[in-house]
Amino acid sequence: MINFKEEIAKQISKATNISKQELETYVEIPKDKNNGDYAFPCFRLAKELKKAPPVIANEIREKLILDENIIDKVEVVGGYLNFYINKKLLAKEVIKAVNEEFGKSDIGKGKNIVIDYSAPNIAKPFHIGHLRSTVIGAALYNIYKMLGYNVIGINHLGDYGTQFGKLIEGYKLWGNEYDIDKDPIGELAKIYIRINELCKQDESVLEQCRYNFKLLEEKDEYCTKIWEKFKDLSLQECKKVYDLLGSKFDSWNGEAFYSDKMPEVIEMLQKTGELKESQGAEVINLEDSGIDTPCIIKKSNGSTTYATRDLAAILYRARTYDFDKALYVVSYEQTLHFKQVFEVAKLLGIDKKYTDGLEHVAFGMVLLPSGRMSTRAGNMIKLEDLLNEAIQRAKEIIEQKNPELEDKDDVAKKVGIGAVIFNDLANSRIKDEIFDWDTALNFQGETGPYIQYTYVRTKSVLQKAGYLPKVEDINVDYLVDEYSQNILKLIYNFEETLVQVTNKEEPSILSRYLIDLSKAFSAFYNENKIILEDKEIQDARVYLCSAVGQVLKTGAELLGMEMPNKM
Repeated sequence: MINFKEEIAKQISKATNISKQELETYVEIPKDKNNGDYAFPCFRLAKELKKAPPVIANEIREKLILDENIIDKVEVVGGYLNFYINKKLLAKEVIKAVNEEFGKSDIGKGKNIVIDYSAPNIAKPFHIGHLRSTVIGAALYNIYKMLGYNVIGINHLGDYGTQFGKLIEGYKLWGNEYDIDKDPIGELAKIYIRINELCKQDESVLEQCRYNFKLLEEKDEYCTKIWEKFKDLSLQECKKVYDLLGSKFDSWNGEAFYSDKMPEVIEMLQKTGELKESQGAEVINLEDSGIDTPCIIKKSNGSTTYATRDLAAILYRARTYDFDKALYVVSYEQTLHFKQVFEVAKLLGIDKKYTDGLEHVAFGMVLLPSGRMSTRAGNMIKLEDLLNEAIQRAKEIIEQKNPELEDKDDVAKKVGIGAVIFNDLANSRIKDEIFDWDTALNFQGETGPYIQYTYVRTKSVLQKAGYLPKVEDINVDYLVDEYSQNILKLIYNFEETLVQVTNKEEPSILSRYLIDLSKAFSAFYNENKIILEDKEIQDARVYLCSAVGQVLKTGAELLGMEMPNKM
């Protein structure tokens, strides 16, 4: 498609002698469509040209030589130049471009992106708090891949640490009281809650738990055997959830994978002279970097920390994947941890491109109306229960509204899971989310089911028409009305929307886009009769419906949602 921003920048460049590349970055899409299709804010040039923005705008306007086949008109409003694109050209460009590959690009060709996401803790319930990391990470994975990047999705399992020392101790004390093979996560969670209570009451038990983890690090046969049993049973349970969500990973290397790689990290840090003894522990002081809390590399009992393992992972991923960017999709509670780790990583002697590419993609917590969830307190909503409940509720709605629908179970699964995923991705990731069943499973308003219903409507139009016109037969004269143009502008901006997601690591930008496209289609559907006697008009409108359906399907699938053909 014609790059309209580039065309505008080219014209302004001729009038100002400022580089087209610089000017193109200033061109924006106005929030108010009454201000044109594109706007150029002249205040960006005020300092360079030493003139007031309205003066600059008028001077540029006088010098512009417009190609009316591309730009219909330009208006000066205050310090802005507002550009209106030729409606027929826009329609022609979009109609010609939309196909099953639409939105794909090669802008990421040759670049490697590592995304660390989901990362549930082994032997703990896979609860709704893990949903955010899983769906945000999966959406980013899909969108980067769509833009041509080589993406490596890593499930950095929480399969190491003091909590396993606690579970081992609890299992030693009470293992015969629990049927772990029958309900692995549920029974291990009970043991974990119980051993935590005992640790609070008896410091010596807590010390024994810490010692158990040290034995695990030293490959003690008994501790390793129990740990492996916990891990295998837990992964079987986790994969049930991943199957429901359609989640896939390229690597399942968790914390334990780096146990034999940490000595090299510690040795590297020792050679820098920055690793210091503090109260029996070994730490890196980061005050010079503006971080008051030192990064603990080894605890006083000699065991390692999350930080040590994350540093070993950075070193391994740099060597193995040669990444341009390494994203960590982890809650904002870990902000200090990643600040420390990313700063210490600079001491590992790896290329600056790797340390520059480290990024914490923080997100808000999932809270219950009653407050925070805690495995220790036992007030979790299991993610598998949530997803199955969503499917069941979706099925009940289908039974009420369309009892004759074929493949009800399949549709209910797509609608229920889609509702949960979209609910999580609909708002800025950094906001805390209070999880409420009624909100998450509301099938009205700006929700996943609304997008799915809009898609089904486009399929219904095609079914009624009984054919899809050939693109060369479309007369774009019938796509210049306000409602058609609103759709065409949104479709034109689909790829740019995906780029914006990766610029900000923010999937909600795509969620918002899909809602806007669905609303634009609803207005078009209500205002324009589609199936009619005039075949030329029908062909144009049917083809536009098909284009909307294609973009909705592609966009929803990038978020991790499946589209039903009927609802």
